Amino acid sequence: MKRIRKAVFPVAGLGTRFLPATKAIPKEMLTVVDRPVIQYVVDEAREAGIEHLIFVTGRNKGVIEDYFDIQVELSDTLAERGKTAELALLDELQPTPGTASFTRQQAPLGLGHAVWCARDLVGDEPFALLLPDMIMQAECGCLAEMVKLYESAGGNVISVETCDPNETQKYGIVGKGEDIANGFKVTGMVEKPKPAAAPSNFYISGRYILQPEIFDILATQEKGAGNEIQLTDGMHKLMQRQEFSAYPFHGRTFDCGSKEGFIEANVAFALWRPDIREKVMGNMERLMKTVEPRSFKRAA
Repeated sequence: MKRIRKAVFPVAGLGTRFLPATKAIPKEMLTVVDRPVIQYVVDEAREAGIEHLIFVTGRNKGVIEDYFDIQVELSDTLAERGKTAELALLDELQPTPGTASFTRQQAPLGLGHAVWCARDLVGDEPFALLLPDMIMQAECGCLAEMVKLYESAGGNVISVETCDPNETQKYGIVGKGEDIANGFKVTGMVEKPKPAAAPSNFYISGRYILQPEIFDILATQEKGAGNEIQLTDGMHKLMQRQEFSAYPFHGRTFDCGSKEGFIEANVAFALWRPDIREKVMGNMERLMKTVEPRSFKRAA
C-alpha cells in the first residue's frame, strides 16, 4: 500500500459570490481571523503527513503562489526590527523548497477537470484532494483521520457528514455499508437525491483520498451537471473497480464559498483563540444588542 504523500488543492474558481472583493483578491486568500482560507486547508494536509502540495490555479491567482514563496524584503525588515515571533511564524508556515507545485486549469470545466490537470504532478500514486472552500475545525484534522482509515482499509476514502434527511437534494449522498475501523464501507453514491430516494443522510463533505486510476476515467469523462466534468461522475465509475470507504467527520465544517459560512468561520475560529476569545465574545454580545438590521441600498 502506497503512502499518501501528495495533496491537490483546486484553487482556480472565480469566487463570484464574493464580488467585488474577488476582482483583485482570490477567494482562497480572504482571511479567517488572520490567516488566508487556503492556509487552514494546507495546515490540515500537513498535519496528516502530506509532503507535496499541488495547487491547480487559474488566471489572476498568482498571489497564491507568491503567498507560499519567501518574501525576502519582508523577512529582512522583520529581522531588522527584531520581530522574532513574526519571523518564526512565517518560517513555520513556509513550505520547504520543492514541496509546492502549481499547474494551471486554463478553462473552468469543473472539479473533475481541475483534478485531471494535476495528473502529471501526482503521478502513479494515491493522493489527497482537499476543497479549499471547506475549512474544518477539530482537535484532530479530518484528513489525518482519513489517512488512518486508508491505512486500514486501502482503496479510496471520502469524508462525510450528516445532513437533515429532508435536505438530501442539496448534496452528494452515499450509501452506508458495514462499519470498519473509524468509518464504514460505501455502497453507492447518488447526486442530490430526493429524500424518499436517498440511501442515507451522509453527504460528501470536501475531503478525498483517491487512487490514480481516477485520472484515466476523468480523461474521457463526459460533461455532466452544469456542463462541467464532474468528479462525482468519475468516482461513480471508479466504484465499479475499487472499494470506497467513508470517514464520518465529527467536528465543524464551514463553507467559506458562501458569505454566511465565511462569517461563521471567522467567529468560530476567533472564539477558538485564547488571545482574543473574551474580547470577541464581549463585542458580539454588544453588537447583538445594539445593531439593528437595515436594507442595503446601492449608491445611485
